[in-house]
Amino acid sequence: MYFNNIQILYYVVIGIIGLFVGKFTAWCNIRIPEKKSVFSKEFFKANKDGLPGNYIFMIITAALYVALLFKFGIDKVHIAKNLDLLKFLILIPMLLLTFSIDIKHRIIPNRLNLTIFETGLILSFIYGITNVNMAKDFILGMVIGVLIFVAITLLGWIASGKESMGLGDIKFMGAIGLFFGMSGIAEVSVLSFFIAAVICVFVIIIRLILKKKDEYVPFGPFLSTSAIVCMFIPSGYVFNIFLDFCKMMSQAILK
Repeated sequence: MYFNNIQILYYVVIGIIGLFVGKFTAWCNIRIPEKKSVFSKEFFKANKDGLPGNYIFMIITAALYVALLFKFGIDKVHIAKNLDLLKFLILIPMLLLTFSIDIKHRIIPNRLNLTIFETGLILSFIYGITNVNMAKDFILGMVIGVLIFVAITLLGWIASGKESMGLGDIKFMGAIGLFFGMSGIAEVSVLSFFIAAVICVFVIIIRLILKKKDEYVPFGPFLSTSAIVCMFIPSGYVFNIFLDFCKMMSQAILK
């Protein structure tokens, strides 16, 4: 039985792998903020007793793994053509960790950013073996990701006298730039600000209703969510939507 020209067995296998990866991700979600080793015998004891959010991470990871297989497919003849699938399978759990840890602890740990960066460098080198131009694109993606957020941080500091972006966000964008390349990281940036703008409107309304004081809103969840979305949509799609939105707003203003 085949689904989108891929044998159903592959979906089952990738889903099972996703469940195990999700279980380990839930473990890392506890250990990394505590600055403890993620490779420990305590992992088996913790899983026996039950990890907080264990099933949530497992289900989300498995679902995303299956969706990635559906999008990218698998080439049993030309192994190199599976690199796009492989790199995003590796990145998914780290994005989920970024989302969860930044919400809970208001920080993207250096340890996590460094792991993403090192993995991205290794994969860029592997891409470079078959296509040097692709490797250059990923390296430039890292540079552009950093520059975009450094510029935003500086502008925010000049405008308000406050730090608008944390260093963790800047490091994170540089690291995932190695996975998305120049145009990809630009789309992640645009989409993250769009999602942040929409969510922040609701947050402000809720705060006004509940009469709560302003609190820091972590940007990591927006970045990781945007990165996951950009894995599945066609290249340039975000820019097209953004341009259409700008045209619609300009027409509404002129009227």
